[in-house]
Amino acid sequence: MSDSISSLCVYCGSHLPDDDAHRAAATALGDGLARRGIRLVYGGGHVGMMGLVADAALAAGGEVVGVIPDFLKAREVHHQGVREMVTVDSMHARKQRMFELADAFAVLPGGTGTLDETIEIITWKQLALHDKPIFLVDIGGYWQPFRDLLAAAADAGYVAPATFDLFATVADIDALFAALAGASPGGRAPDSRRL
Repeated sequence: MSDSISSLCVYCGSHLPDDDAHRAAATALGDGLARRGIRLVYGGGHVGMMGLVADAALAAGGEVVGVIPDFLKAREVHHQGVREMVTVDSMHARKQRMFELADAFAVLPGGTGTLDETIEIITWKQLALHDKPIFLVDIGGYWQPFRDLLAAAADAGYVAPATFDLFATVADIDALFAALAGASPGGRAPDSRRL
């Protein structure tokens, strides 16, 4: 296995935000991945933040792999410019396949789907199903309420304080790339059927 990150799974919103800084971050991430030769693995859509990341990666000549459930592809929300589009039969299969294709995870701002993906990938790590790096990209403090919720759960005894060691929070895309440069890809799960 290479000792550098060669494939990054990006979780982000399927809607376009009002915040220009969020849009700019998505574009900068896609462009930066392509320029560094890091493959983008993402949810396969052409809409929202995920569309911006993919568009920027493709425009810069990057490798992009989309993973989309067949029911969403049937609604024509898949990105037709992505040549490698993996179609799966469920949302769970989508998350599992994205996990299998990635060395690390970056989470941009997003909604309930992004929260679902984020909590699940952190939980899988907590359960020792993987040891891949996870980065929350805290554009404009977006992820602070999530961190506050985890802290409240820790205060109430529901979450171990060590949960905060399962992921790193970075301030912006430049900080993400700096962190990726110093990160090693995590190992694969011993048996992905456990996911």
